[in-house]
Amino acid sequence: MKIVFASNNKNKIIELQSMLPESVTILSLESIGCHEEIPETASTIEGNAILKANYVTQKYGYDCFADDTGLEVLALDGAPGVYSARYAGEQRNPEDNMNLLLKNLTDKETRAAQFKTVIALNLNGEQHLFTGIAKGEITLEKIGNQGFGYDPIFQPEGYIETFAQLPLELKNEISHRGKATKQLLAHLKNKS
Repeated sequence: MKIVFASNNKNKIIELQSMLPESVTILSLESIGCHEEIPETASTIEGNAILKANYVTQKYGYDCFADDTGLEVLALDGAPGVYSARYAGEQRNPEDNMNLLLKNLTDKETRAAQFKTVIALNLNGEQHLFTGIAKGEITLEKIGNQGFGYDPIFQPEGYIETFAQLPLELKNEISHRGKATKQLLAHLKNKS
């Protein structure tokens, strides 16, 4: 079985491939000749994952899966949510995004938040969605230098460290992306 992961992140692709049986081969966007920016214009995280997966399936004819992730902060009515990557502007700068989020939480009592990843899978003419959620809270300042995005200001439930302080193996075990990916892998192993 060959399936496209709608990503050009080589590390993500290698990591996923290592978790799958040899009968499943993951292809990158680059390897199928998709070099254009896939539009992410939906108003929800689910919608963007579906848009990306459908784009590849419809335009290139491959079974495909795509993911989208957002950070949802309770005191900000779920913001930044679907706009997490460009919260502080189109430059998509993680430092700017974290600084704006911390500023917007200055006078808020609750700092509860959750990361949400949705993976949309188009396989054999059917679509399946897998959702992973990691609950936690936003710290008062950036702590740690591992990970990416909002990791230095997100402290997962049950831990005193931020995602940016945890070893990668542990983060992958408890993270939103890890949980959604486990569901996807179980489904693919079942189908292969």
